Amino acid sequence: MYLMLNNIPGGSFAISLDGEIIYSEGMGLASQDLEVPASRKTKFRIGDISELYTSLVYQMMVENGTLHPDSTVQHYLPDYPLSAYKESLNKITLSQLANHSSGIRESSDDGHIWKGQNITLQNSIDNFKNDPLYSAPGWTESPSAYNYNLLGAIMEKVSGKHFPDLLRTYITDTLKLNNTEVDNPFRTVIGRTDFYDYNLVSQVVNATFRDMRYRAPSEGLLSNAEDLVKLGNAILYSDIISDEIKSRLFKPVDLLGDFPPTMANGWVILKNEEGFFMYGKVGKVTGGGAVLLIIPNKKLVAAATVNLTSSDEIPVFKLIAPFLQNESGKQ
Repeated sequence: MYLMLNNIPGGSFAISLDGEIIYSEGMGLASQDLEVPASRKTKFRIGDISELYTSLVYQMMVENGTLHPDSTVQHYLPDYPLSAYKESLNKITLSQLANHSSGIRESSDDGHIWKGQNITLQNSIDNFKNDPLYSAPGWTESPSAYNYNLLGAIMEKVSGKHFPDLLRTYITDTLKLNNTEVDNPFRTVIGRTDFYDYNLVSQVVNATFRDMRYRAPSEGLLSNAEDLVKLGNAILYSDIISDEIKSRLFKPVDLLGDFPPTMANGWVILKNEEGFFMYGKVGKVTGGGAVLLIIPNKKLVAAATVNLTSSDEIPVFKLIAPFLQNESGKQ
């Protein structure tokens, strides 16, 4: 019903309970032109949820000693300029990048539509590195794709590997997420959906071209609901991810300003009326949208992806409503 009411060509949806996938389905069309149906393996753009993969790679590199959360950007990239804020110079730490508390400005429209071939993470940071900070590092949270693009560039620099290789080595190959990868428009990607957008009169049309490789750590990944649920289950149950990483991943940092943290390592922290915590992320990007939700107290993970630029949030709570009822039958 959600796809039909919003004229969304196709999507995928999945739910797991107690570590086991109990529902996974592709719906609608992956390609309207070719009349190809979407399946459980169809790969969609997941937008900001890409950060959750990058965050996990970062935590694994911290655990093996490759990175240190309290080290500054300049420790790894000596040529990165000191960022000015109110006539003072400030150094940003990796932890502040991962927690969106660096003070780096939000990405602009120009940054969102930047096109070109052979764009790398290393030169993508030229798009913002000389701009002043909007706040002192560590003062408050403000999501910006540039935080994770810079973190990805540092991960590449330290490891000597390109981000797609890091993604495969640390996560997708290890956790067997076979339908998750960096979106490369110049390569044939088996199972990749076509991408759709609204025109000026809200008709669904083919989305304009986007080369997202230079934004891979922040919003440039392809995946589907089933792989997103598998990622959530790995975070909750897999022995491949250490208990230390699991406890650290959802732990918010203390902010210097008088603001309560609402995020931790890319995850948005939610708390329901019963008092238990939920962790999630909504991804919005040209030609796609996604949502991932983890509710540890209920042993529940749910995810959805679509191939149309998201104007409204995907109703994941409606998808899992039967599992959220308490003993009295109320949600």
